[in-house]
Amino acid sequence: MSGEIRVEHEGHVALVTIDRPEKANAMTPEMAVTLADVVAGFNTDDAVRCVIITGAGEKAFCAGSDIRELDRYDTPWNFRNRADYCDQIRALQKPVIAAVNGYAFGGGLETAMACDIRLASENATFAAPEIKLGWIGGGGMASGLAHAVGPSNAALMILTGDPVDAATAERWGLVSQVLPQAELLPAARRLAATIAARAPIAAETAKLNLKAAWDLSIRDAITYEKDLQTICYATEDAAEGRAAFKEKRAPVFRRR
Repeated sequence: MSGEIRVEHEGHVALVTIDRPEKANAMTPEMAVTLADVVAGFNTDDAVRCVIITGAGEKAFCAGSDIRELDRYDTPWNFRNRADYCDQIRALQKPVIAAVNGYAFGGGLETAMACDIRLASENATFAAPEIKLGWIGGGGMASGLAHAVGPSNAALMILTGDPVDAATAERWGLVSQVLPQAELLPAARRLAATIAARAPIAAETAKLNLKAAWDLSIRDAITYEKDLQTICYATEDAAEGRAAFKEKRAPVFRRR
């Protein structure tokens, strides 16, 4: 496992740090493969109930792919079929929080948008700069931005490649909260601990439901939601929740 993807555990929360600060936490092909292994492990580990992703250092969350590494792909087809780190984050079944602590450019922005919740430090900046280099984003840039900030703001970012600051990102809805840098990771940890304390099957199902809400018609989304609710209702955790409510105590959820 690459030391440039660092994993720490605290209770039911896993912290993933992109640890290449001397390169603005830019991602290499090897780091993408490592991230795929990390995600696969999280998805099968019942002890992990929420994940935080952040970048090492004080300047960058992730500057996207390391441009110097891209010429390693000998054909466009191999580039197309590479292990994509944004896809790895989308494959994560557990709720995931992005703690954006600086530059989130290109694939770094796409990584943040692949997370369920985004918190940002005051020095965070967000950009889709690929157009300045002759191509466009390919890890969900257009769909992610259009859903997060609306079509006009998405076009503004993608067609200029220019960055927006944290205050603008919050105003547009790209991030949920902007905090002083020293408070960012503690706030993300508190939020993750709160989510991890909820019924884990319900949290994972809620994540599925939120994804479906983007993709389905309103009628189909409501039908799907009713089906997911029924599945959750049948779990032992739901029975425990009802019993705890009646007995006026805190529930003990076991992901069953």
